[in-house]
Parts: sequence; C-alpha cells; structure tokens
Amino acid sequence: MADETPDTTDSDPARPTPPAETAEETVAPEAAVEAPAEPAAPAEPVVPQTPKERKAAARARRGNRRAATPEERATERKAKAAARSRYRAKRREKLQAARAEAGPAPTTAPKEHGPGAPKERLGIVVSDKADKTITVRIDVARRHRRYQKIVRSSTTLHAHDEANDAHAGDRVRVIESRPLSATKRWRLVEVLERAK
Repeated sequence: MADETPDTTDSDPARPTPPAETAEETVAPEAAVEAPAEPAAPAEPVVPQTPKERKAAARARRGNRRAATPEERATERKAKAAARSRYRAKRREKLQAARAEAGPAPTTAPKEHGPGAPKERLGIVVSDKADKTITVRIDVARRHRRYQKIVRSSTTLHAHDEANDAHAGDRVRVIESRPLSATKRWRLVEVLERAK
C-alpha cells in the first residue's frame, strides 16, 4: 500500500500548507503566462432538458413566488391592481395630451368605399331600361399564361346612373361603390363616348 497518494480533498484549517504549494502560488506573473494552462476538468455533463423542465428549474432558481396564505395573495393582488391603475392613468394622461396637442380631428365626408383605392372599369352600356341603373359590359383581353394566346372574355355589371345620362352603346367609366341595391355595386363616373 505504498502507492497511496495523499488525499488533497481534505481541507483541515489547522494543518499548515506545505511550502512547495506556496512557492508555486507565488510565481511571477510572467511565468504564469508562459506556462501552458492545464485543461479544466469537465464539469458534470450537460443534460438536455425539455422546455417544461427548464421552466421548472428557472422557477426554482427564482424561489417560490406564490404567497403561502390567502391573505398574502390578496395583498399581492391589491398591489398589482394598484400598479396597473397607476400605469393606465399615466397612459391615459399621455394619450389625452397627445390628442390635445394634435387638435380636433378633421371632419371629412364619409367615404363611399372602404380602405384602399376603389376599382375603376371602362365598358359599353348594353342596357339603360331600368330607372337610374345601367348595365355595362366590361370586355377583357389578356394573354394566357401558359399558351400565350389572347383570351377574350366579358362580364356585365349594374351601375348607378343618378341622372339617367348614359344610353345603350355609350362608352362609360364606372367606379366601385358601396352596395346600392341587390346587384348594384358600381356608380357611373362619366360618359366617355356617345353612341352614334
């Protein structure tokens, strides 16, 4: 049993430190820099944790935040409610100050159309028999995406004509509007070309 090495983990404060160890510790800083650093012993292996385990570990590090008694929980709730009230009052004051600085909101006429630019179409009036309504044919010619052939199609729509200005055969411009009846969603803007 002569191979036994002395146990260095024992840290007895009464036992004096051997002089060899103190000499190593008092080495000049230049010598310490030149000496190759020994690789540190690896700590305990890092075990991948699930998100649930990570949250539980974080909670354990922070300590138990929940109060033990109902009275303590009630006081915590009251403190949080008071903090929320202060925050909301401060935010309300800022908002009111910003509104007062901006002045009154501009009053504009209610828009006929929702957000964005309303669609416009050019077409030929095919019928003007109904009162204050025209039927407009919209002709579309577009190139087919795959076959590159010109494909022509047309669609009809009903447009509001307040003055009964447009007649069959006229070329007109119509604009998108709010629903005016069961089928009318467009309004006449102008008559571009009269029928001959």
